[in-house]
Amino acid sequence: MKILQDLSPQELTALVEEYGEPPFRARQLYEGLMQGKTISEIPVSASLRQALLDTYADVPVRIKETFVSRDGTKKFLFELWDGNLIEGVLMRYRYGNTQCVSTQVGCRMGCKFCASTLGGRVRDLTAGEILCEVLAVNRAEGGTLKRRAVTNVVLMGSGEPFDNYDNVVRFLRNLTREGGICISARNVSLSTCGIVPAMKRFAQEEIPLNLTVSLHAATDAERARIMPVANKYTIAEILEACDVYFRATGRRYIFEYSLIAGENADEAHALALAALLKGKPCHVNLIRLNEVKERDLKGVSEKDAYRFLGTLERQGISATVRRSMGADVGGACGQLRAGYLKRKGGTV
Repeated sequence: MKILQDLSPQELTALVEEYGEPPFRARQLYEGLMQGKTISEIPVSASLRQALLDTYADVPVRIKETFVSRDGTKKFLFELWDGNLIEGVLMRYRYGNTQCVSTQVGCRMGCKFCASTLGGRVRDLTAGEILCEVLAVNRAEGGTLKRRAVTNVVLMGSGEPFDNYDNVVRFLRNLTREGGICISARNVSLSTCGIVPAMKRFAQEEIPLNLTVSLHAATDAERARIMPVANKYTIAEILEACDVYFRATGRRYIFEYSLIAGENADEAHALALAALLKGKPCHVNLIRLNEVKERDLKGVSEKDAYRFLGTLERQGISATVRRSMGADVGGACGQLRAGYLKRKGGTV
């Protein structure tokens, strides 16, 4: 099936005209879709509705299960129209509600600390499927187009966004478009493991979002132990691509650094990271590792995380420790899907 939410308003207009319908039908469709409605729920002519349902999925993405953490975080298990499963998280902050979305079913990057990659990549999500994650949660949380329940979006769920480049860029344009759910690019963060050519290409897309790079080490040898992508792109190449992005957008970039006990979390590592990033227009987001039971990596204590932070700050590096959210409901990306598939006797 095709995904109607992939289309822009102009493409919807062209589509309904192909069916012999007046242009205002496209406006009806677009407004309904952006409210999270299914094709069946939108008041269009019966002939147009049936023509659309013959080709396009009525429910591209539905919330299959919702899990609520003690801290108010909500974790969603989504079912796609073809039965595949993905997941997302809604986190509540003082400044608004941030939704973490997936961009692929599974992931092929192979990072050792991540559950998303356990079963590899199944398939890419289309732009419309990614958008439907946001639309479904906004609707479920009582949001409208004028009063959104989802105010910020992070592309940090299952999948590597730049491994699904064209669909992700199309999603971002649809997400930020006037007349739709219209979330500002400045309220969007995209996390990549460091696919250098795509980072440089994205710098020219004129989508000034917050670019975040999963770094997790200060040397290529240490990074390669936990991130296979480090065998292809060096840290020096990643830093160059970040500089390209900064020059093109004026936006500082962010490095994610998961603190892994016995791997990258002592004072020597903090000093090496500070030396690497000194003078760069960047921020470091320290993460206490959300442990994945299928992996043998362990996180650090809160005290050790703030000790690492203190070392960075004394060296003049802008950094924070990310507040741990949703750990009691499988907060780390990939955990919920993996657990569900195992309970049902399937493969991850």
